[in-house]
Amino acid sequence: MTRIIPRNGRATLPVAVGGEGCWIVDREGRRYLDASGGAAVSCLGHGHPEVVDAIRAQVGQLAYAHTSFFSSEPAEALAEHLVEHAPTGLEHVYFVSGGSEAVEAALKLARQHFVEVGQPQRRHFIARRQSYHGNTLGALAVGHRESARRLFEPMLAPVTHVSPCFPYRYRDRGESDAAYARRLADELEQAILRLGAGTVAGFIAETVGGATAGTVPPVPGYFEQVRAVCDRHGVLLILDEVMCGMGRTGTLHACEQEGVAPDLLVVAKGLAAGYQPIGAMLASDRVYRPVLEGSGSFSHGHTYIGHPAACAAALAVQRIVQRDRLLPRVLEQGERLQAALLDAFREHAYVGDVRGRGLFRSIELVADRADDSPFDPALRMHARVKAEAMRQGLCVYAMGGTIDGERGDHVLLAPPFIVGDDEIVQVAQRLRAAVDAAVSGAGLSH
Repeated sequence: MTRIIPRNGRATLPVAVGGEGCWIVDREGRRYLDASGGAAVSCLGHGHPEVVDAIRAQVGQLAYAHTSFFSSEPAEALAEHLVEHAPTGLEHVYFVSGGSEAVEAALKLARQHFVEVGQPQRRHFIARRQSYHGNTLGALAVGHRESARRLFEPMLAPVTHVSPCFPYRYRDRGESDAAYARRLADELEQAILRLGAGTVAGFIAETVGGATAGTVPPVPGYFEQVRAVCDRHGVLLILDEVMCGMGRTGTLHACEQEGVAPDLLVVAKGLAAGYQPIGAMLASDRVYRPVLEGSGSFSHGHTYIGHPAACAAALAVQRIVQRDRLLPRVLEQGERLQAALLDAFREHAYVGDVRGRGLFRSIELVADRADDSPFDPALRMHARVKAEAMRQGLCVYAMGGTIDGERGDHVLLAPPFIVGDDEIVQVAQRLRAAVDAAVSGAGLSH
């Protein structure tokens, strides 16, 4: 009996003791192909010697210094690196320990910005259904993963949610990309007007949908129209790239592929590739300057922000990604992964969609391809596939509630950027075997 309070008290998990490249080894010596990078975290794989050396050197020199007393060299260097490679206009960085904290920081800075500029009435946030922004109360409020929100609903701040950009499920038959993007932008604008244009502080969205809906890229032009709506009404655009950012989709920031720059950008998972816990909020000078020139300080803080060892790890990771030209590799290997998944599932009776961008891909499971109807949620098909994948020695990130919080199942893949061609073949083959075994276990033919 473990003394740890686990994610699932009914599950008995293997104990991981080692890792190398795309593989994790458990205490029994069994090897698992880490096809999801944990939760899209391990972008460099496991055991990279340069990152390990950077952490060791920093801990040996200075393990910790509280940011109310000191800055640190790795934090300053990482901030410079991030700003140098950031979308246009993002000039300031605030370090935290993970994605949920980064989202909280963005919400708070958005609110403080408007107080500092004399618009304290701007207090509302708009987000999207079928989104996920983290598990702290503020992040849960703007997110829309029903399974995570349900228990804590009475504690959450009110947030207006509009439709996601999810063409497989919510684009009308015969509707063009342009018309779909326009309809969603109009819906956002109407939500702003209903709340009162002068009362909305920010609109937050995942650039590429993440864990809740399963790697859903936006249709072309969607974010350009969203940016225009936000600008028209003085609303800050906050992009959540905790999961899809830091190279996961083939550019360092996913919004580069959309031709937009946000006012606030949050990143985490791939920032330090799991070698240390760290996240960051990047802010435009337009947002942060009134705070600096007004009260003089951002009214926020945590004990471990700007942690020197975490910043040293992240800096090493980002330099390796740049030096080894891993972003073009993500695009190349992402196309290989997409092709392998299509080969494995194009004719599969229970897979309705294969989607994503770069090394950020998903399959959506369906009960009937004729009408894309989902499985009965009681079957928990996503959990069956994950369990069967583990038996196949494959780690995947599977979720239910894909369509509306209750119905739908998908399996998300986010292998390390260093994944090899043969490993991609193994991912597709093992996942196909896992889906077939899950279907059989549910009493269905395949």
